[in-house]
Amino acid sequence: MKVLVINCGSSSLKYQLIDTDNDTVLAKGLCERIGIDGSNFEYKTDDGKKISRLTEMKDHKDAVSVVISALTDADTGVVRSLDEVDAVGHRVVHGGEHFKKAVVVDDEVIKAIEDVSDLAPLHNPGAITGIRACRDLMPSLPHVAVFDTAFHQTMEQEAYLYAIPYEYYEKYKIRRYGFHGTSHEYVSDRTAKILGRDKTQLKTIVCHLGNGASISAVKNGKCVDTSMGLTPLEGLIMGTRSGDIDPAVITYIMEKENLTGKEVIDILNKKSGVLGMTGISSDFRDILKAVNEGNERAKMTLKAYSLRVAKYIGAYAAAMNGVDAISFTAGIGENNSVVRKMICEHLTFLGTRIDDEKNESGSDERIISKEGPGPVILVVPTNEELSIAMQTVELVK
Repeated sequence: MKVLVINCGSSSLKYQLIDTDNDTVLAKGLCERIGIDGSNFEYKTDDGKKISRLTEMKDHKDAVSVVISALTDADTGVVRSLDEVDAVGHRVVHGGEHFKKAVVVDDEVIKAIEDVSDLAPLHNPGAITGIRACRDLMPSLPHVAVFDTAFHQTMEQEAYLYAIPYEYYEKYKIRRYGFHGTSHEYVSDRTAKILGRDKTQLKTIVCHLGNGASISAVKNGKCVDTSMGLTPLEGLIMGTRSGDIDPAVITYIMEKENLTGKEVIDILNKKSGVLGMTGISSDFRDILKAVNEGNERAKMTLKAYSLRVAKYIGAYAAAMNGVDAISFTAGIGENNSVVRKMICEHLTFLGTRIDDEKNESGSDERIISKEGPGPVILVVPTNEELSIAMQTVELVK
């Protein structure tokens, strides 16, 4: 089956057309600056055809139209018409407690996504806009919503409740939701396949380390804990996000700097993390360059980042009463051998040892630990778009 995967932001639209029969990306690209002057369209096919041009896109409906035109174009297209496309899969960041798995979209589903949009005000509205645009332009196709939060809905209350008055959970559903669920699910499943193990008999810790970063504990194929919380701000130190801090820091900065709560949260989301700690960049390549040049703040930041990741791994080993596999994924997890090694140096108490040669040999799927006791350590490239496509196929079949 051919599935068009759509990931909409407030002014952007990423897309991939995937043939799920052979896991091939037939075409992919990006619409940027939708509704803004200078909007740009990018398109690339599996056989090397490329388009990159300024294209006026007043709204997401215009963007979807441009994507459809490119996919079906006589010269650059990869399908003759939309009749060759079987379904559309949409990434939605937040499904609240309502959605525990992917669902076929109808008007009630859209309403339910709108109802939890206050939990993801920067993400869900864009997804809804994209879904509506696609349904208007492709009404004959089934549309499926796949939620970042869904995989984590198997957590028990002791893992997802905060130690605040219970009435706030009852009234406002304030709790841990977790994110990157599509990636965590894909990587944990793939880890089991690599090891030739039944995922229902495996304890896996997935480290999704990108500009946004999260860790999950996956026991017997189900998530039992994850590091992000009500929002993606909780947990690890990230590119520009602070991760875990004492909540009193917020009011302290408010008073000292005469800022509003919203302004402080904006600082914690956009000006903190490794960017705030180093004062250099949120890109780990820039930070490693600074480390090699002797920058002490950059060295300290890498140590702090690695320690935070290792502490979560240790905590989740305890939460599952053991761990069989630790998988690194996403931009940093897949490509940064230095950070992986620094993290793993904290984990020798588990009995595992990293193999330096395997750790440094590219970014492909592989085991990077030495044989012996302790959990197997792996690099497993994530593929959220393929996961969305496969979940879409599973529903529409």
